[in-house]
Amino acid sequence: MSRTRWWWIRHAPVTENNGTIYGNADLNCDCSDFRAFSALANRLPEQAIWVTTPLLRTRQTAEALCRQKTFLPEPSFNEIPEFQEQSFGDWQGMTHKELEEKRNKIWHRFWLAPASEAPPGGESFVDLMQRADKAIDRLNHDHQGQDIVVIAHGGTIRAAVAKALDLSPEKALGLAIDNLSLTRLDYYTPENDPFTDQSSWGVGYLNAAPLAFVINQEP
Repeated sequence: MSRTRWWWIRHAPVTENNGTIYGNADLNCDCSDFRAFSALANRLPEQAIWVTTPLLRTRQTAEALCRQKTFLPEPSFNEIPEFQEQSFGDWQGMTHKELEEKRNKIWHRFWLAPASEAPPGGESFVDLMQRADKAIDRLNHDHQGQDIVVIAHGGTIRAAVAKALDLSPEKALGLAIDNLSLTRLDYYTPENDPFTDQSSWGVGYLNAAPLAFVINQEP
């Protein structure tokens, strides 16, 4: 069997949103937590395909990780637009309180709206899942048996876990994905055939805090 290991990392905390809903707005992030970046970087494989999204905060996080470890050769970053965060359209820039009032205090238990609801001018979480699903299949095919490090977003990582565990969109919204957390998903498939009925997913860890790896040195 061939194993493709996915190392999903949520970007560092954004620095410019002032508590507002930012979705796929292109904001900077805070990469100053040296201990967290060092612990996380030293958990990652030496040889890997590195993926970011077109949003600046994922590239900044990837570059900060690479500064904490000597990668040979130094990785190049592949931008995958399908892994961008969900667009909240007209809701972006609003506070959560403003959105609650706009929606007549109808609030979703996990997220800003049900998984199938698209904000005005935006997209639903189901839309995000569908675009991420196709990109994951493509990379599984193109990089079978390799390590893939993806610096992405909370919504995208929820979508990836949902694909691996066959979760419904609503159940996926209940997953906690923290900034700088690591989620490891393994895709197993017969050699030279990445898409058969015998392929399967495994979960190494979910939403693991980077400093946990200082204590836990499991290979």
